Amino acid sequence: MIEIIFLDVDGCLSDGGIYKTNSGDELKRFDVKDGFAIHQWNRMGKISAIITGKSSQIVADRAKELEIKYCFQGVSDKLSKAKEILALEGLSLDNAAAIGDDYNDIKLLKSVALSFVPNDAFEALNPDIKLTKNGGYGAVREMIEIIIDRENLRSEWVGRWL
Repeated sequence: MIEIIFLDVDGCLSDGGIYKTNSGDELKRFDVKDGFAIHQWNRMGKISAIITGKSSQIVADRAKELEIKYCFQGVSDKLSKAKEILALEGLSLDNAAAIGDDYNDIKLLKSVALSFVPNDAFEALNPDIKLTKNGGYGAVREMIEIIIDRENLRSEWVGRWL
């Protein structure tokens, strides 16, 4: 059973663009549908974790807002960091799913029980599931919905609102 999802940020939770203002401030675009799904996943007692190569206060703030349990930035070896988190939670890679979009995600994607890439991810990643949505435009929501259906959790997922 999938108990934890590992999330890349740029190209998965965001559209991968790096927007800079004239004053040097950085902006990122996040999809509210992704945020809603992550928050609901967490409220079901599941775990979400951001593991990203870049560092940004914007990401830390978004993780806090969505109650994402783990947020590690500036990580070069995502698989090692994921294994650390799994050890803390008493879980294994068999309990994990991940989404990534480029070479720096490949070791993690190949190791988890269920791997996903957005529709616009780098072609050579060969995930279990290529999503129909692009990164930053509902790909993480689509991933979570697929897991919900595969794990037969749809009635619990929808029942939270009915």
